[in-house]
Amino acid sequence: MSSSPSAPTPKLASGKSWRSRLPVEVGLLFAIAVVVLFTGIVDDSYRLKTAYNAKEILLQTSLLGIFALGAAIVIISGGIDLSSGSVIAFSGMICSAIMLSLSPLDESGNPDTNNLGAGIIALAILGTIFVGLIIGTFHTWLITVIGLPPFVATLASLVGLRSLGRVLIQDITGNIGTVGPSTKIYIFDPLFNDLGRVWWIPLLVFIVLSILLWLLMSKTLVGRHLYAMGGNEEAARLSGIHTDRQKWLAYCLGSVTASIAGILYCSYVGEANPESAGMGYELNAIAAAVIGGCSLTGGIGTITGTMLGALFLRVVIDSVAKTVKGSPDEFEGMIVGLLVVLAVAFNELRTGALRQKKFFPGKLGIVSLFILSGLIGIMGGVLSTSHPLWWGLGSGFAALLLLGLKALLERSASR
Repeated sequence: MSSSPSAPTPKLASGKSWRSRLPVEVGLLFAIAVVVLFTGIVDDSYRLKTAYNAKEILLQTSLLGIFALGAAIVIISGGIDLSSGSVIAFSGMICSAIMLSLSPLDESGNPDTNNLGAGIIALAILGTIFVGLIIGTFHTWLITVIGLPPFVATLASLVGLRSLGRVLIQDITGNIGTVGPSTKIYIFDPLFNDLGRVWWIPLLVFIVLSILLWLLMSKTLVGRHLYAMGGNEEAARLSGIHTDRQKWLAYCLGSVTASIAGILYCSYVGEANPESAGMGYELNAIAAAVIGGCSLTGGIGTITGTMLGALFLRVVIDSVAKTVKGSPDEFEGMIVGLLVVLAVAFNELRTGALRQKKFFPGKLGIVSLFILSGLIGIMGGVLSTSHPLWWGLGSGFAALLLLGLKALLERSASR
């Protein structure tokens, strides 16, 4: 009988401060409460339309959280999956293409997707999940047999799958009906559209997947092997763990959860468009996992943390949409990127010596001090609704003073 390496939770062992002993989930719950409270004070929407906002946040969190769960398991196992957004777009195209191919023809000889029936929808969903399994298997082959780094293997899918989807959708639509090639497929069946638009259905899928994956990672030998492989792959292999098999499982879970999300997104918008669907979602998946406590070096992370990470990310994006006037969509990428940097830095600091950490050492620290002050000044200017120049200069100068004081204190302490 093979022994099972334990999960690397001992990294938060005795001797650490009380701050490092707190689970990530506690900090995320506090942060979510703070953001919701702030948004409720600044914007009336949370007070006047409480139920509507809660349902919308839960719906969007579920759509994001479903594929973030798969991304988290890949990260915990020591890998990375950059293909989530393209898998979502490709899966939506596959699901719609199957339904279009099986739909009855109307009087003019074109597919009628208004009343498909549960059998066709179920077949399309199963076919799409199978395609997700194939994509995960192909990733594993590229990584374990060909020897490509996970970053390169999934980056190839990020670029290639979306392009393949654009080619296939025109071939498929060009050979069905009399309309000719199209870059989109529209599905009008009410039952299919309800899958992504009725708020509790994606939430139910998200909760069921979370429970299953939590059981896998916390209560099974396979889960402990995934943690062990992420902590030290060579040691895991020498201890008898079939690391190639564990990688196949991790990457298949990543692709299958992205495929499920692709089906729900396609249902939500009522169309399949591989050109723009899921654009940039791979960053959101990685961000939710990292914010939830997953370490990009592998071996650390939880399913519950990823769930709360997805919720925190959506709450912040929703807060920006409600509190920033003008074009809040333009700030989404900037906010997600900033949260990823803060989450990674926080996870590193909470397990290290925070008080002894030097943030602005040497000449590199001085240059970074001005870069950070400039970025804060830009943020202050673009977020303000009046006098952006003065707000930008003021916030940048204030940041320069505070960060400069921090740099001086670090230097005086080191003497």
